[in-house]
Amino acid sequence: MIIQGLQKLTLLDYPGKVACTIFTAGCNFRCPFCHNASLVIDTSANETIPEEEIFRFLTKRQGILDGVCISGGEPLIQDGIEEFIRQIKEMGYDVKLDTNGSFPDKLIRLVEAGLIDYVAMDIKNSQEHYGRTIGIEDYDIRDVHRSVKYLMSGKVPYEFRTTVVREFHQRSDFASIGRWIRGAREYYLQQFVDSGDLIRPGLHGYNKEIMEQALEVVKKDVESAKLRGL
Repeated sequence: MIIQGLQKLTLLDYPGKVACTIFTAGCNFRCPFCHNASLVIDTSANETIPEEEIFRFLTKRQGILDGVCISGGEPLIQDGIEEFIRQIKEMGYDVKLDTNGSFPDKLIRLVEAGLIDYVAMDIKNSQEHYGRTIGIEDYDIRDVHRSVKYLMSGKVPYEFRTTVVREFHQRSDFASIGRWIRGAREYYLQQFVDSGDLIRPGLHGYNKEIMEQALEVVKKDVESAKLRGL
């Protein structure tokens, strides 16, 4: 496990839980609007946190924290992710996984083993514009499709989420996404905010009015859809 960040307390990242967030390094996508670019590009420049330090922290927080969010980067590229989560679960914590959905076999294995309690999966864009949005023009989205289908089967609580960027998302994309994940349990449109740590600077979010219009488009197929970050 290559861990390069720890947020010791969050009331936002894990719905209904007092949690911490662990950030793993590396990702197989290159989304231009990624707000954690330093965890994706040239990760060798970052300080790595030993697993032992993470477990010492979690031992001290037992009875205080309810859950652990594992984010990135893309956590499922980590070879040791299964054993790492297993140890966290043995300490009594619930585990939320943030993922881009590109490793369905790993995702399914972790869920079926009872190691994941909640999944937040990014839907980067409509299927038609997926490659451009993740910085890999010829990307084959079949693995993403498999992850979407599996989560929608109801094996684990989940949410889908899309970070909305003016340069990448148009009205037709929201209609297409809605049809793709019709009936999803939870779906959030998140307003893009420039973190200052982007892969491609100079991108913009939509204002509240446009975000509300996008939500209305999506809600035709996904009644659970909501806005986040406004």
